Amino acid sequence: MAMQNSFDDRCINTLRFLAADAIQKADSGHPGMPMGAASMAYILWMKHLRHNPANPSWPDRDRFILSAGHGSMLLYALLHLTGYDLSMEDIQSFRQWGSRTPGHPESHITPGVEATTGPLGQGIGNAVGMAMAEAHLAACFNRQGHYVVDHCTYVIAGDGDLMEGVASEACSIAGHLGLGKLIVLYDSNRISLSGSTHLSFTEDVAARFEAYGWHTVLVTDGNDLTAINIALISAQQEKKRPSLIVVNTIIGFGSPGRQGTFKAHGSPLGIEELLAAKKELGWDTDKEFFIPEDVLRHFRTSLDAGRSIQAEWEKDFERYRRSYPELADDFLRRNSSTLPHDWDTVIREYVPQKTAQSTRKSSETILQALAGKIPELIGGSADLNPSTFTWLKGYGDFESKGISKEGVQGTVGPGWDYTGRNIHFGVREHAMGAIAAGMSLHGGTIPYTATFLSFADYMRPPIRLACLSGIRMICVFTHDSIGLGEDGPTHQPVEQIMSLRSIPNLTVVRPADALETAYAWKIALGTSQSPTALVLTRQDVPVLDRKECARAELTERGAYILWESGQGKPDIILMATGSEVHIALEAGRRLAAAGTAVRVVSMPSWEIFDRQNALYRQEVLPGEIRSRVAVEAGITLGWEHYVGLDGAVVGMKGFGASAPASVLFEKFGITAEHVVEAAQGVLSLRKKQ
Repeated sequence: MAMQNSFDDRCINTLRFLAADAIQKADSGHPGMPMGAASMAYILWMKHLRHNPANPSWPDRDRFILSAGHGSMLLYALLHLTGYDLSMEDIQSFRQWGSRTPGHPESHITPGVEATTGPLGQGIGNAVGMAMAEAHLAACFNRQGHYVVDHCTYVIAGDGDLMEGVASEACSIAGHLGLGKLIVLYDSNRISLSGSTHLSFTEDVAARFEAYGWHTVLVTDGNDLTAINIALISAQQEKKRPSLIVVNTIIGFGSPGRQGTFKAHGSPLGIEELLAAKKELGWDTDKEFFIPEDVLRHFRTSLDAGRSIQAEWEKDFERYRRSYPELADDFLRRNSSTLPHDWDTVIREYVPQKTAQSTRKSSETILQALAGKIPELIGGSADLNPSTFTWLKGYGDFESKGISKEGVQGTVGPGWDYTGRNIHFGVREHAMGAIAAGMSLHGGTIPYTATFLSFADYMRPPIRLACLSGIRMICVFTHDSIGLGEDGPTHQPVEQIMSLRSIPNLTVVRPADALETAYAWKIALGTSQSPTALVLTRQDVPVLDRKECARAELTERGAYILWESGQGKPDIILMATGSEVHIALEAGRRLAAAGTAVRVVSMPSWEIFDRQNALYRQEVLPGEIRSRVAVEAGITLGWEHYVGLDGAVVGMKGFGASAPASVLFEKFGITAEHVVEAAQGVLSLRKKQ
């Protein structure tokens, strides 16, 4: 793989050594991937990528995802050189406090970074979501002669990405859906952090992807610019299948003592080895962060090219607007993340049935009404629609050509319909989360997912990254406690809700009845800069009598005084979430009948309540009322935040069991009787003090 002394080589070496110098200055980072993959990145960005560095949010730009996020300095070098708002000072501050060049790419920090990547495989999952969003929006908005949505999603991924299960899940569904505008460049250097991939990863990757339904191309020499260019053209011409371009590279290319070894992967080259690499590739060894003027001029042509491409698109869009004004307005609204002006009338006008029903069923009713108001609402479940009730009735399947209504490959059916708003994720919770995050990052859609709460663990990594990125994504979790009953402890979530509450920037809402469920959806849709988890019951729960209890709109404050036995200060406060609110309310009534002044607090969302002002928090949970009992059918860890050292928590101390829900609540002591006993114990202790 000898480099030749051409202008392109000088451009590629600029990328290599801008990255390597920044890593060396930081004394931290991964130089191997930027040095080995620089050639493919250069060809992609300078010959194929449609983007405008002056406007990173232009909606019809191509998306580029560096799934191998440890190679972040390659991306930062590309962004700086092509003219994004990323200065040389930013490059030189790589991995430092307050810099815009963190160790792994973060979409909310760095202009031009499309997705927060680093945990391997997540970026590919995000990219599948972006390609799905593009396909859906193109199907919804494009008209004959007017292609306002027409862009590709490109990925650079490494061996580690393709080892991860989330990548396998996501790429499987991408092949099934025929996402022809998804193109993955596989940096196949056969080295991972601890050694050669021969230790653990010897499969035929191309054959696996062909089995997924992908188009595959092999580039035997990662510095063969012509071959890389031809491969990209071939992938762009393949309209019915996503493409994997396997590019054989040498990690740490140019480093005489480290190239081709794991030593180039995860630590700086060292000053002597870096100088040796520069000498090996004919670079100016006397300067750090050196960018030749002619090289910079060449990269910065991306600014003029980008402005020209966007300007042409804007002209086309104005013609589109004249022909389809309503579609154009809706397109712009969706891409601004603005909801339709009257969307929440669905919530305000919702009247639940009087009979008891599960909150998952209440959610279904509300979701159907919201679907008619919010056309960008799109999602599905991990093969659990009959259980999670998250099917959008009458809005079709997001499916590829050749899939019939019966789901039989090759039979005559409705055919290709990316306008459908129901996504069949299959049994792929991990990919489902990453895909939904990618759809949100793309823009123009509001994605939701659904599965059982016990399977939230499978989704935790993409939820965490979505929280870090600050994006709107709605995660519906049903079967939220031991209340799911006979399926037993493997499916009964005990620790999951506390686990979700521990994730920064995630709003967890566990509504108590139908009306709280309606406002939970309002919270989720109105929260544009963070994900929301809606935690719903399988078992039926009563509809609270709002003539006796406080109005449900207070759900939006996270916690509120649901019921009080009198006008004065309470002797004790009972607090609960979800289905256990009804247990706390019954216990409160029993205590009140025995002469105790009781306040019952419904607490659907800890996070929202903790964001309220101190005056409101004090109003709901007065600091001087230290006699408190919390009730929740999960582990008790965490509730000390509200009950303090003097309070009690009625909940689970271990896993559940297989039995009807009513039996489980009784056997595990989550009943009104036990809440009364706990309250009496707390009150007795206070009297002794």
